Amino acid sequence: MLDLESEDPALWLPSWTSHSLGFSFLTYKMKGRFIPTLKLMLPGPPVPTGGMNLWRAYQQALAAHPWKVQVITAGSLMGVGDIISQQLIEKRGLEKHQVHRTLTMAFIGCSFVGPVVGGWYRILDRLICGNTKMDALKKMVIDQGGFAPCFLGCLLPIIGTFDGLSVKDNWVRLQRDYPDALITNYYIWPTVQLANFYLIPLAYRLAFVQCVAVIWNTYLSWKSHQS
Repeated sequence: MLDLESEDPALWLPSWTSHSLGFSFLTYKMKGRFIPTLKLMLPGPPVPTGGMNLWRAYQQALAAHPWKVQVITAGSLMGVGDIISQQLIEKRGLEKHQVHRTLTMAFIGCSFVGPVVGGWYRILDRLICGNTKMDALKKMVIDQGGFAPCFLGCLLPIIGTFDGLSVKDNWVRLQRDYPDALITNYYIWPTVQLANFYLIPLAYRLAFVQCVAVIWNTYLSWKSHQS
């Protein structure tokens, strides 16, 4: 029997490898002799998919530039919401798609929605420290009872201003759209925010909300651009 330990490891030269049924068959060439060895292959970590790689890249960017990434995420998803509104609800088609309107909604997301909502979450976490169910419930009540009505009352006129409405027309639109928008808000956001405050870390809350808000942004875009 050949004593492998007596041979010089530096002379071991792997010649071929193959895999079958979880085993690795490896042949080493030692001083002109071929010694087959059998090695059990333990399951390794899962191979990252494209989606996993994208998520990891997002996490890395968020860790390096948290504020910028959150703001860009908010703007991008508001733009997506407008695209869905124009194409699926209003059925404008590509030829009649209002690119300026989509860019305007994305800009409002970056310049207003992202900074304001992201900053509000930080303030709320300082007002109510803790991650218990009761803490999450308190945050949701304050968010939906105080912040949401004020935020919505500011967002609709901002959209109207970018649409070129006069102060008078903007006020008329606000009176028309605000009650329905606020009621619709309460159909969606209390449950979402309760889960957001209880399950989601602070750094990911704006991104989580904006992913859910694609539906909400679609509604807002449609509501605020009704003739």
